[in-house]
Parts: sequence; C-alpha cells; structure tokens
Amino acid sequence: MEDRFEISLLLDYYGSLLTEKQQDIMTMYYNDDLSLAEISEINNTSRQAIHDLLKRCYKQLLAYEEKLKLLEKGNIKKEKRNKLINDLKVKYELQIEIIDYIDNVLEDIING
Repeated sequence: MEDRFEISLLLDYYGSLLTEKQQDIMTMYYNDDLSLAEISEINNTSRQAIHDLLKRCYKQLLAYEEKLKLLEKGNIKKEKRNKLINDLKVKYELQIEIIDYIDNVLEDIING
C-alpha cells in the first residue's frame, strides 16, 4: 500500500477535514497500526467497508495536498531551517547554545 509515513503526515495536516469516523479509522490504521479485521470489529462493519473507506480517505488527503500543498511547503521550510542551522555551525562557528536557541525559534515559527 501507500507510504504509511506520508499518509500519517497528510493526516496531521488535513485530518480535521475528514469526518470524525473517517479520522478515527484512518488513525487506527495508519497511526495505531491496527489491522483491517481489528478496525472492522471495533466498528461493527466489514473489512471491505474499512478498506474502501481507507482508500477513499487517502484519495481525499492526496487531493487536499495537491491543491493546498501544506505538506510540501512544510518540508521546504524544514529544509531551509536545516540549511540555515548547518550554515551557522559550519560557516560562522556559533556557540551551540546560540544555534540551539535559533533552532528553537525557527521551529516555533514553522509550527505556528
């Protein structure tokens, strides 16, 4: 199936756009690592219904990312932050405490 880590990240960004039931099932499958059988038992439904819901939600998450690109933008910000921190270490030889402080400030900015 799809990259579980990527789907978990997409859930972090767009999960609130799904219904509560969809969020719960996606979380059980991708974050809690429950099987289709376990989820179907918890929800009193068939494995096929859970499978169909997972595929439908995955497509929705991909459509949101295609339009809004929040995950992509977040990755670009993290790459820039990592490059800046590395440059501060290598080029400017700043003290580790200063670099850690700057890193924390940048993390706060990225995560809002």
